[in-house]
Amino acid sequence: MAATPPVKLSNISSTLLPPTITGPIFEKSVELSAVMALSRRVPLALTANTAIPIPGDVPTADWVDQAGRKPLGTGGMQVKQMAGKKLAVLVPVSMEVAETNAAGLFTQLSNDLPTAFARAFDAAAIHGKTMKGAGGPFADYLASTSKVVTIGTTTKANGGIWGDLVQMQKEVIDDDWDYTGTVADPRLRPSLLTSTDLQGRPIFVDTTVAGTGAALAGTLVGEPVAYSRSVSGKQRRQSGSVDTGLRAIGGDWTQCAYGVGMDITVKVSREATYVDEDGGVHSAFQENLVLLLCEAYYGFVASDVEAFVRLNAAAGGS
Repeated sequence: MAATPPVKLSNISSTLLPPTITGPIFEKSVELSAVMALSRRVPLALTANTAIPIPGDVPTADWVDQAGRKPLGTGGMQVKQMAGKKLAVLVPVSMEVAETNAAGLFTQLSNDLPTAFARAFDAAAIHGKTMKGAGGPFADYLASTSKVVTIGTTTKANGGIWGDLVQMQKEVIDDDWDYTGTVADPRLRPSLLTSTDLQGRPIFVDTTVAGTGAALAGTLVGEPVAYSRSVSGKQRRQSGSVDTGLRAIGGDWTQCAYGVGMDITVKVSREATYVDEDGGVHSAFQENLVLLLCEAYYGFVASDVEAFVRLNAAAGGS
C-alpha cells in the first residue's frame, strides 16, 4: 500500500480550510470552556437577535373542586435577546514551516486555538471584558453579581474554606435560586486540597477527572465544578494578564445560555497585510509568511446575575 502523502498548504484551498481540519478545533473549544460546560446551549442566528426562553418561576398547580375555576399559572418563562459576536485571531506563520510541516502546524493549532477561544469566551461571560481589558461583547456577565463571599470568612473551627463554599450556596439559595454548580480558578484547588479540620484531617477529596481534557472536572460541595484560568484572569502563557482575585463563581446555571453561530473557520492568505501590536504594517508576500485567520461566532445571556455569587481571595491571599 502506498504511503499517505503529507499534508501541504499547497494542496488546500487558499480561502477556507475544510471542516475535517477545523471541526475538531471547534468542538474542543466548547469542551475547554468552563462557562459552556455548565450552561445550556441554544441555537444562535448570525444575522438577527435570537430570542432565548429562560426559566423563571414554576407555574403553580393547585387542587380544584369538580367543575371549579382552574388556577392560572404565570411567570413560567422570560425571554432574553442573544446576539452573535465574532471572536477572531490572526496567526502569522513562516512559509517554510507551513509548507514543510503543515501537519505539525495543524496539530499545534488544534491544541492552541481551542484554548484561545475558550479563554476569550469565559473572560467575556465571567468578567465582561475582552482579553485586552476593554468592555466585553455580552450585555450580561457573571462577576457583576452583588453577592460576594471572601475566602477565610469562616473560622477553621466552623469549617474553614468548606464553610465559605457552603456560604456561597446559602447566599444563592436564600435568594430563592437553585445552586447547580461552580466555575473555579485552578488556583483554588491547592487551597482546597491542603485545607484540614482541627485534627489535621483533609476536608476535601479531589474529585476531578484526570486526563479527560474537559473543563467539567468533577464536583465541589456536592455540585459540578469546572475549572478555567479565566475565572481569575491570570492566564498561562499570556503576557499582560492580571489576577483579579476572583477564585470561583457559583449559582443557578439554568439561568444562563450560550449559542454558537458557526463552526470555527480558518482562512489562509499568502498575500495579505496585517498590523502588529505596535502598529507596524507587515506584508505576508514580502516577508514570506502565511496568515491564518481564525473566526467563530458566540453568544451568551444570563437571566439574572443575582442568581450567582462570587468567591474572592482574601487580601494578599492566594
